[in-house]
Amino acid sequence: MIVACHQPSFLPWTGFFYKALLADELILLDDVQFARGFTWVNRNRLKCDQGELWLTVPVRKKGRGLQKIKEVEIFNENNWAYKHFQSIIQNYTHAPYLGEHIEFLKDLYHRKWKKLIDFNLEGLHYLSSKLFNKKEFVLQSSLGVCGKGTDLLVKICKKVGADIYLAPQVSKKYIDEGLFVRNGIDINFYSFSSPVYPQLWGDFIPNLSALDLVLNCGEKSLEIMKRHVDKKMA
Repeated sequence: MIVACHQPSFLPWTGFFYKALLADELILLDDVQFARGFTWVNRNRLKCDQGELWLTVPVRKKGRGLQKIKEVEIFNENNWAYKHFQSIIQNYTHAPYLGEHIEFLKDLYHRKWKKLIDFNLEGLHYLSSKLFNKKEFVLQSSLGVCGKGTDLLVKICKKVGADIYLAPQVSKKYIDEGLFVRNGIDINFYSFSSPVYPQLWGDFIPNLSALDLVLNCGEKSLEIMKRHVDKKMA
C-alpha cells in the first residue's frame, strides 16, 4: 500500500490532489505543530485581474505558544469571511462553473467556525468530492501516532500497514531514507508541475488553490488531473 502525508491546507493547491491521486491513502497531519511563520494551513492563492489573490484565515496566536494544527482557533472578531466570499464572487463572476459551487461557498463562509481544522476539512473534502467523486482522508490524530520528522512518517506507515511512502522530490533533503529502509518501507519520490487549464484574467498562473481549477473547468477537473498524472507517470 502506498501512503502519503500532507498538512490539512486551506483550500489546497492542485499538488495536494496530485499526491492524493498517486497514493492509496493520504494522511492529514493535524497533530503536528502549527507554523508560527508562513504556512499554507491558513492561507492560499486564487486569481484576480491584478494576478494573485491571497486569502488568509486569521487565527489566534497571542498567548497560545506552540500549537498543534488541530488546536488552532480562528480569530472571528472581524469580517474576514465576508471579505473572502466577496473577493471570490467578484473575481470569479465570469467563471463558467461558479454557479455550480456558489451554494457551497455561501455555506462555507456564512457558518461560524471555531477551529481552523474543521473549516479546512470542509473545503478540502468538498474539493476532493469534485476532483475524485469521493476520496477519503485519514487524520493523524485518529491513528494515535505522534513524533517528528522522518520518525513520524515511519510510524504512520507502520500503523496503517504501508510498504511504500510517497514524497515530493523537493522534500528529499529533509527525509532520512535509511530509517525507512531499516523499517522495511520503500520510499518513492515524485515531481509535480501544475496542469495547465483555462483560467480567467490573462496569463496562466500555476499552483493556485484547486478551487480555481474547479470553478473554471467544472466536471472536467478530474479528467485534467488524471491526464496530468498519466502523462507524468508515463
